[in-house]
Amino acid sequence: MRYSKFFIPTLKEVPAEAEIASHKLMLRAGMIRKIASGLYTYLPLGLRAIRKVENIVRQEMNRSGAVELLMPLVQPAELWKESGRWDHYGKELLRFKDRHGRDFCLGPTHEEVITDLIRKHIRSYRDLPLNLYQIQTKFRDEIRPRFGLMRAREFIMKDAYSFSATEESLDEIYQTMYKTYCRIFERCGLDFRPVEADTGSIGGHASHEFMVLADTGEDDIACCTKCNYAANTELAEVKKLQQQEPFAPGSEALKKVSTPGRKTVEEVTEFLNKKANDLIKTLIFLADEKPVAALVRGDHEINEVKLKKVLGAEELEMAGAETVEALTGAPVGFAGPLGLPDDVKVVADHSVAYMKDFVAGANEKDAHYTGLNWKRDLDVVSTHDIRVITEADPCPRCGAPIEIKRGIEVGHIFKLGTKYSEAMGATFLDSNGKEKPIIMGCYGIGIGRTVAAAIEQNHDERGIIFPVPIAPFEVIISLINVKDEKMSLIAKKLYDTLFENGIEVLFDDRNERPGVKFKDSELIGIPFRVTVGKKAVEEGVVEVTDRRTMKTELVAKEDVLQRLVSVLHD
Repeated sequence: MRYSKFFIPTLKEVPAEAEIASHKLMLRAGMIRKIASGLYTYLPLGLRAIRKVENIVRQEMNRSGAVELLMPLVQPAELWKESGRWDHYGKELLRFKDRHGRDFCLGPTHEEVITDLIRKHIRSYRDLPLNLYQIQTKFRDEIRPRFGLMRAREFIMKDAYSFSATEESLDEIYQTMYKTYCRIFERCGLDFRPVEADTGSIGGHASHEFMVLADTGEDDIACCTKCNYAANTELAEVKKLQQQEPFAPGSEALKKVSTPGRKTVEEVTEFLNKKANDLIKTLIFLADEKPVAALVRGDHEINEVKLKKVLGAEELEMAGAETVEALTGAPVGFAGPLGLPDDVKVVADHSVAYMKDFVAGANEKDAHYTGLNWKRDLDVVSTHDIRVITEADPCPRCGAPIEIKRGIEVGHIFKLGTKYSEAMGATFLDSNGKEKPIIMGCYGIGIGRTVAAAIEQNHDERGIIFPVPIAPFEVIISLINVKDEKMSLIAKKLYDTLFENGIEVLFDDRNERPGVKFKDSELIGIPFRVTVGKKAVEEGVVEVTDRRTMKTELVAKEDVLQRLVSVLHD
């Protein structure tokens, strides 16, 4: 492909709308253009990278035994009402009416559609197991689209759905998909981790996220430094201390002290000359509209995902300032476990059971208690794991230290179980002729998001550094002087040779200064650049530059093909 005939509208300046590296670079490199909030046109260069990821995904899914199909983006409301998600999915589900006044939505996912298809055609256990997938556009009406393809409203996704007669069969497919996803992201050239994760709005009872490690990642991941354990911090288990006695008596007297204007952990502990781990934070939530007080140590953060599960709540939200004051009698920042109304349910983290002589709000403006102790001042409460794991906690599997890393979710696999099949009547007859609900799994990969995550992980001050497998082109030939006939002929022959031998090559034949060509090649991130200049004419050698290391070597023009094949297939 000749650069002069291709469409790569690069930008010199960083667009004001872009916040993270991938968004900035995909705009500057002429890969995407925004037409509205969260909606992007994929330009030729970006589309080539997306198609590369799609091809890898398709090859590995086919290899796994999954079968491709294509379902509609527009979905009827009736299916979503059957599953119960029409009213519960939230405003991310874009609903609309057709000309006949019938309710439809733009599909953010396809559990309902695929379940409807399967219930009409699967009759017997002999028809199972089955795994169907598609690569298709999705739409989620994000409240705040941002970061380019990382959090767009319209996006390309691979979603697969498995159907089994037994839990054992689901386990087999799940493990197959787990291994398939590992191969996909390995082939994409990414540094990633499979992590245990929450199932979220999709539902189900087990899931793993596949996270590309990057400093700009949206998610925190707890990774063991010794074993293979890794989990999203929303789910990462915090081990209960076994070596200490819970609810042990303290020695201080209970005392109410004035803490004027001190609301935060930092303000209160500094004022009282205490440490953060000497204080209990009392956070007021509404769980299915009922008040709950969650207790965590001052140096810990509440994990709302865990709290919601402990409570078995459908909805959980932090109580507003008015609600907090109505329940506790004090403004936000002064709530405490002593003196709460009886109708406020108290849920404590495991760590608070090992605290004594601690500080907490007095449920009174500008006042806290010091010297609080369990049993003497407060009833013993049941404790649960409701906090976010920290690097001070041991690995919940092997006890070794953990590290908290940042990650970008690019894939997610779920064991859905019978959530959708039971709701929508997708059943089969087992070997005894008994009707049973089909057991399902769900497996997704964000295609454009994978490209963006790869850029977050692979860039420098010059621009993108594409991993070879997903680069739009593998090689770019930079012709220094298009008006030099001999130089142009050498470059043209090199281009033809590489193209004919299956190397994806972009020929920069523009009448531009060398500096412009070099900057553009580095910005768009093509893995290798072949520079054809005076040395090609005078000495028969060209410069081959590795975009990742920026190291350049002189290679005889007749050896360029062999040299590039060796590095591209390394």
